[in-house]
Amino acid sequence: MEIIIIAIAVVLILGIIFFIQDRKQKKQLTDEEREDQPVKQQEESQKGKGLLDYSTYTYSIQEYVLTFVMSGSLLALISYVFYRNIILSILFVSFAFFYTKLRKKTLILKRKQELSKQFQQALYSLSSSLSAGRSIENALIEVVNDLNLLYPDPDTLIIKELGYINKRVANREPIERPLQDFADRADLEDIRNFTDVFTTCKRTGGDLVEVIRRTSHMIGDKVEIDQEISVMIAQKKFESTAISLAPIFMVAFLSYSSPDYVAPLYSWADLGPIVMTICLGITFFSFWISRKIMNIKV
Repeated sequence: MEIIIIAIAVVLILGIIFFIQDRKQKKQLTDEEREDQPVKQQEESQKGKGLLDYSTYTYSIQEYVLTFVMSGSLLALISYVFYRNIILSILFVSFAFFYTKLRKKTLILKRKQELSKQFQQALYSLSSSLSAGRSIENALIEVVNDLNLLYPDPDTLIIKELGYINKRVANREPIERPLQDFADRADLEDIRNFTDVFTTCKRTGGDLVEVIRRTSHMIGDKVEIDQEISVMIAQKKFESTAISLAPIFMVAFLSYSSPDYVAPLYSWADLGPIVMTICLGITFFSFWISRKIMNIKV
């Protein structure tokens, strides 16, 4: 029991240390970037202060500690099953720091997908408003009202973004600037292409209604294809996860039911831990390969 308490304490301490170091590194990078930015870019960044940069993700302290503790506990358990060594289990906890960084990519991708779907709904509403004869500025205000009915949560990404765009337009700023700022932060191909086409139509007098209608349909088709692919590979993802976990459960079951049978695998004299390390490496590598194969981009 004392060993378990010590292990949990070590996990928490390591998590806090890694979190503080990560924050310090980000702060140093941010300070260096600000020093290198021209004055004009600094003024533009102040305009967008408080808005999300969709290409980055910052953990809250609670979220970081929870992610670190859960992943660290799982890694410690796997290590103990394969090595039966408390010290190695504690060392394996440090790999949870790298998992938190990998999880950031998943959270960033998930947030971008959510924003893309919401942007599609915004374009549908915008197309209807423009078809009714409203100006683009009034149409954007009406879009926010429509989206509030569809998304009751005021913290919805697209509602906050459009509200910010409307505020800048109300301050007599050309609509192209906040749209371009949104496209840069969103870092999504669909939003960037729409902004470029919108800016061109605005300057040359193109048919905005037709452009927005076509763009909304294109994004809608892309989202539908992405959803169909997700449904098709959902079962395969589950199967790959089950297959990857099978060796771990098998070793744990044999260790519990037939400890003498697997005893050589834990003996350094028989090179058992080396064999276990190779097997564990192959298991993690196969899981990584399966995820890469099923990461289909539309």
